[in-house]
Amino acid sequence: MSNTEATKPAAGAGLAGQVVADSSISFVDGAAGILEYRGYDIRELAAHSHFEEVAFLLWNGHLPTAQELAEMKAQARACRFMPPEIISALRNLPKDAEPMAVMRSAVSLLAHYDPESEDNTPLAHQHKACRLLGQISGVLAAFERIRKGEEPVKPRMDLDHAANFLWMLTGEDPDPLAARALDQYLLLLAEHEFNASTFTARVTASTGSDLHSAITSALGTLKGPLHGAAVQEAMAQFLEIGSAENVESWFELARAEGHRVMGMGHRVYKVRDPRAAPLMANVESMAQSTGEREWFDIARKLETVAMQDPYFQERNLSANVDFYSAPLLYSLGIPVNTFTPMFAMSRIVGWTAHVYEQQANNRLIRPLANYVGAHQLPWAPIEQRG
Repeated sequence: MSNTEATKPAAGAGLAGQVVADSSISFVDGAAGILEYRGYDIRELAAHSHFEEVAFLLWNGHLPTAQELAEMKAQARACRFMPPEIISALRNLPKDAEPMAVMRSAVSLLAHYDPESEDNTPLAHQHKACRLLGQISGVLAAFERIRKGEEPVKPRMDLDHAANFLWMLTGEDPDPLAARALDQYLLLLAEHEFNASTFTARVTASTGSDLHSAITSALGTLKGPLHGAAVQEAMAQFLEIGSAENVESWFELARAEGHRVMGMGHRVYKVRDPRAAPLMANVESMAQSTGEREWFDIARKLETVAMQDPYFQERNLSANVDFYSAPLLYSLGIPVNTFTPMFAMSRIVGWTAHVYEQQANNRLIRPLANYVGAHQLPWAPIEQRG
């Protein structure tokens, strides 16, 4: 075999099963259904913690003391204000622009107004991560109001992150139950190891580029239908079903026509996603409080029906994080095409933690390809081709 015919060890399609780096940020065991943030089980955090505390944990590697948490909250709330130039830019965008595309563009624009945008020192990274945490949610709320013909609402300093977002979105004092449900949603989606968008952010960071560029890269990746957009497709599915009475007939037709059940199955988890149970409990609590049960009832019945089907049983296709995220966000009044930006509003914490980890022990990420094309082809003049 000649040198040109030699092949390199082939990776699995989509890098499946390939370990590409060490990380201390999160741990996933798909077979056992375990997700840990910095060593803490996600179910324990969902039961006892809140989003801002988890942000501190992911950024700093330990749970905060009372003083550390108070300082972090004060810093985060001071970071909520956006340059007026960004609001002007949002006003000039088409009202039917995709919210994820708007968020991606806005983060890129925010770099121009950040005094530390080109500074990659640890202290500057901390400042920028804090600003992006507040600004991403501000962009999302402001554009949603602008495209409805309403004025953006300024942030409040007396509210936590989730409650403040609901305030900026609606201009009304947030319902405590709704704010708590959103807070837990943000906590549960804040980090998930080397998913596609996180890996993209780390690749960008590995080149020595800045934080805003890394997050813009991550947002472009999250926008894809095989990653962050799946939650929107899950809600479209529930809307198509319409009522719990239609679940079985819809499922039978979907199976007969070979359609996927969105929100069932996961690339990593071979059992039920550990985030699904707390999300389901939140949706049920919202349903019991408001009396509006239809979306919870549809989701719960669809999961039950699917899990009785041999196809799903044999392939270990269980509810993933999107399945109950969709009815939760819908019950909070979030437009369906804004679901993926809501994902980003949470995942900004994990992304920024990973960029910092990459920069702290960096080597350019440059994998190899297993070339499968031809070699040493003879050159032919153009008149002799074809």
